[in-house]
Amino acid sequence: MIRISQLAKKYKNSENYAVKPLDLTVHKTEIFGLLGPNGAGKTTLISMLSGLLKPSSGTIEINQLNFIKNRTQIQNLIGVVPQEYALYPTLTAFENLLYFGSMYGLRGTYLKNNIHQSLENLGLLKFANKQVRTFSGGMKRRVNLIAGILHQPKILFLDEPTVGVDVQSKNVIIEHLKQLNSQETTIIYTSHHMFEAQQLCTRVAIIDNGKIIAKGTPTELINATKDAKRLEDVYLNLIGGELRDYV
Repeated sequence: MIRISQLAKKYKNSENYAVKPLDLTVHKTEIFGLLGPNGAGKTTLISMLSGLLKPSSGTIEINQLNFIKNRTQIQNLIGVVPQEYALYPTLTAFENLLYFGSMYGLRGTYLKNNIHQSLENLGLLKFANKQVRTFSGGMKRRVNLIAGILHQPKILFLDEPTVGVDVQSKNVIIEHLKQLNSQETTIIYTSHHMFEAQQLCTRVAIIDNGKIIAKGTPTELINATKDAKRLEDVYLNLIGGELRDYV
């Protein structure tokens, strides 16, 4: 579903590459996790794959389509759920989703029914006509997710979709992602939650300093790491335990 070759990104006036030349293949219907510390290059990589950021070099193919030659076709195939809330706080949940749905070319009764069903599925229907600024973090995360899937994308990019939410909202989001994946949606997802990634992902790649330093199924990585019993042990073995604060 996704094939990248020697993909790299160096920001203007930066001495170092945010993403160093890398190759990666993601198969159809996978839930593929991108794991790494702050500043490792996860968000930059997802931004390039979803067309939000122009690579410095390398190629991207999505569903066997070249991103440069087939940008419009590819954009119709993908959905993006950013880490920051991409919502208008003074609009209601329903108004936000009407707006974002219209950006995908959805209209009329089909769009309204889709919004209604999505809000119900994620436990938000009774808050449909409330302003988003009154919502909790978990509620905003769920509306944010709906905004990225109204057009039923074949590939869904998620950047930290459960960060800063309560346990109940996290469980609802994870179960909904599993349901989407069972309907043949390929999911690319970044996270700091190792247990969540271990339970959810079919394969993961661990990124540090713009490079992929390990990839495979969670079980493969655990079995290949001495004394590791969980994905977090693998992560700490590869990345180390030092703080990765950056500005």
